Amino acid sequence: MHENDLLLVTDMQRVYLKGEKWECLDTEGAAENIKKLIPVMHDHVIFTEFRASSHPSGTWVKYNEKYRDVNESEELNRIIPSLEEESHHYPLYTKSTYSSMHIPEVKQAALKADNVVVTGVIAECCVLFTVFDLIDLGCHVIYVTDAVSGLTEEKEKAAVQTLVGLSPLHVSLMTTKQYLHQ
Repeated sequence: MHENDLLLVTDMQRVYLKGEKWECLDTEGAAENIKKLIPVMHDHVIFTEFRASSHPSGTWVKYNEKYRDVNESEELNRIIPSLEEESHHYPLYTKSTYSSMHIPEVKQAALKADNVVVTGVIAECCVLFTVFDLIDLGCHVIYVTDAVSGLTEEKEKAAVQTLVGLSPLHVSLMTTKQYLHQ
């Protein structure tokens, strides 16, 4: 079942860990579930990382100014320790937009996949933008609820609730266990 699925690991960077500026609800828990998914993906795994554009335009200029401390920190922008080793074995693409679909290689891989299994952070931002772009491309998305983390429980639930209306035609919502045992 998983042979031609693509696992997309979105922006699992250190700035989203507990105690950091953009702390998410359960980044480490999401990472543990991502680690369970990687072995069944037949090397169809892609990691992304968000890095601020060096030539921003529009509101991205204000974004870069407001978050300069995060944007300029190599440490905060590295992949989290629990996934760092895995990220060295698969492609890691950098983006300067919320959606991962602005990366040509990610878009091409998604279009070839039967399903795009979406994981990572932030549920209500980069992950949600990516899901919407995948849907617009005609891709079927599997949103792994326990392998995605949001800034708060309310925001995380709101992101999932937004996707409920698109299920099951465009999006399948499932846990790691459900995906692994389908």
